[in-house]
Amino acid sequence: MSEHTETATKELIFSLDIGTRSVVGLIVEADHEQYRVLDLAIREHDERSMLDGQIHDIVAVAKVIRQIKEELEQKFGPLHQVAVAAAGRSLRTRRVRTDMPLSRHAFINREDVLALEFAAVQEAQAQLAQELKDQDVTRYYCVGYSVVNYYLDGEVIGSLIDQRGDTASADVIATFLPRVVVDSLIAALKRCDLEMKALTLEPIAAINVLIPVTMRRLNIALVDIGAGTSDVALTEEGAITAYGMVPVAGDEITDALMNAFLLDFPMAEEVKRVLSTQESVSFTDILGMEHTMTAAEVTAAIDADIHLLAEKIAFKILELNGKAPQAVMLIGGGSLTPGLTAKVAQVLNIPAARVAVRGGDAIKQYVGDHPQLSGPEFVTPVGIAVAARRHPLRYVTVTVNDAPLRIFDLRKMTLGDALVGAGLDIRRLYGRPGLAMTVTVNGRMKMIPGKHGTPPVIEKNGEAAGLDAPLVDGDQIVIVPGQDGEDARIQAKDLLDQLDTLEIHCNGRPLSLGPVILVNGKPQSLEAAVPDRSEVEIRLPRTVGEVLQIAGVLSESGQDETPSQPYQFTVNGHSYSIPSRSTTIELNGKTASASDYIRQGDELLYRVEDVPLPTIRDVIPLEEWVQETITVHFNGEPVVLPVAQVTITMDGKTAQAEDLILDGAVITVKSAPAATPVFSDVFRYVDVSLEKPDRESITGFVMLVNGEVASFQTELKSGDKLELYWD
Repeated sequence: MSEHTETATKELIFSLDIGTRSVVGLIVEADHEQYRVLDLAIREHDERSMLDGQIHDIVAVAKVIRQIKEELEQKFGPLHQVAVAAAGRSLRTRRVRTDMPLSRHAFINREDVLALEFAAVQEAQAQLAQELKDQDVTRYYCVGYSVVNYYLDGEVIGSLIDQRGDTASADVIATFLPRVVVDSLIAALKRCDLEMKALTLEPIAAINVLIPVTMRRLNIALVDIGAGTSDVALTEEGAITAYGMVPVAGDEITDALMNAFLLDFPMAEEVKRVLSTQESVSFTDILGMEHTMTAAEVTAAIDADIHLLAEKIAFKILELNGKAPQAVMLIGGGSLTPGLTAKVAQVLNIPAARVAVRGGDAIKQYVGDHPQLSGPEFVTPVGIAVAARRHPLRYVTVTVNDAPLRIFDLRKMTLGDALVGAGLDIRRLYGRPGLAMTVTVNGRMKMIPGKHGTPPVIEKNGEAAGLDAPLVDGDQIVIVPGQDGEDARIQAKDLLDQLDTLEIHCNGRPLSLGPVILVNGKPQSLEAAVPDRSEVEIRLPRTVGEVLQIAGVLSESGQDETPSQPYQFTVNGHSYSIPSRSTTIELNGKTASASDYIRQGDELLYRVEDVPLPTIRDVIPLEEWVQETITVHFNGEPVVLPVAQVTITMDGKTAQAEDLILDGAVITVKSAPAATPVFSDVFRYVDVSLEKPDRESITGFVMLVNGEVASFQTELKSGDKLELYWD
């Protein structure tokens, strides 16, 4: 019974590490959480069927896989399922910075920050698709991202939550796995009659065996240095935070040896492999000359190339991590390059002891004392087998707005990952704030923000959820985009900082007046809408005219609000108009005009009185009195005598100069020649007594014109001198 139970609990795992130079196949026995490598097979590619970890010739790669499969089947029977890994070098990393406009008066919450981060991931995804000329951005799976920096209004800030500003930004490094990588793996396995039992990423596989969960709270960089590329993965706070790839690795060192010592590729590769294990090295160059040199001499010749490799690895770590990690682990065949660990530590500015090559001794619990599994190049193949059981890469199938979506369960997947996978633009989901407007108030510009847009309605399985909500297989996700906010609108009264009033007395009564509001030079009410980019002036009334306008006495044009019709008439065909009312304005007891300035506490008098009807003599212009005269001198005093007769008619009737003018009257003034004036006409214009004085000596009175005796009927002409006296 016990033997049967023991057999049932054990499981054989067939794993493949398909590399650029070779393919490694392992048979691993899993007993609960214990793993033991039973056997391995290694085959190098016959041709360049792999390039930087990507399968370029599926048929050629499948041929090598079949050879390994058949070799292992001789010992362990038919193999139908296999665990594989997508090469870390297939990962595509992009660094982008994305901005998000903020409402000035709102605090940033966690949902805003997540939306900003996922928007940055989508921007990186779109850039990658554009660079690779792929129209479908969803063909790239996001396998991880990390925030390098947050920014608020262009300045670096530690956390955006509960901050306020105009623009929030996130600098994000996002890593993607092209779907073609998985598709080519499946195609190659299918040609060998193998089913993909589990898929993982090579960096994850290596971390699973090198860095247990208990160590992942530390900030550790794992670098797998292969032939064509160096893959970087970082852990912190219990999770794998970032992946990256450097397109330099062991082949660069091989090329350096070829150039330094005139070696062909196979010989340079052989020299490279023994540099770290032998004190002296013998080799033959392409000219057939044999050389024997110490390993130190050979290493010195390629020191610059080793330093360049260390620099590129270290710079990639700093780019992904934002700082030097606490420790660096090197695996892969290229990690054996002499002096590499010290140079990486030097560039990162960390102690040399913090950078180490991890090989068979680090995974002894899995490989035991297997003689072929002692080097760092076997860490990843073993990790693939372990990850196949512990952390296989699975699909999670969810629906987003009733559309099915399959995404890789690469890490703790969230609802935000589903939106990225579905190709929904995170930024478009959140209602945009309405357009702001600017007005200039008393010479100072003022910005009025639009209303906030509403957040989207996000539901998972019928319940409200955030972008960080975890996903499980079968989740139903519904997304309803938020509504855009209304554009800014403002009334004149909203621009008042405080409501001051002008306190005066008008016609003996107290009067309290509010501010004058001019929008683009035109008076407006407090409730008037102010257009964008308006020039607004807000002040208390300054002049008597403004006070009377606000009080409703005068109109905007300065006229009486209750004007009367003026008197109108015509004289000899000419139209005339005179006011029917008179206006009196006094300020503090003195005559004033509408343009005079007024101040707090002033006394204003405004009076309008009716004007009585004028007479004809009051209004007829002098030029209409067509009257001729002569001037004579009577007893030395000048006297003016008319020589023509004026006649007046009003509305066709004879009128006198003292008659009142009727409104609308038609007046005619005419002048006709009169008789020649005589001496007696003078008495109508002078005051003289003709009574005889009571004196006995007086016999009669004397009448003279120009010194000659005259009578009452003597005709006169201009300039005559008249005398009249008693003698």
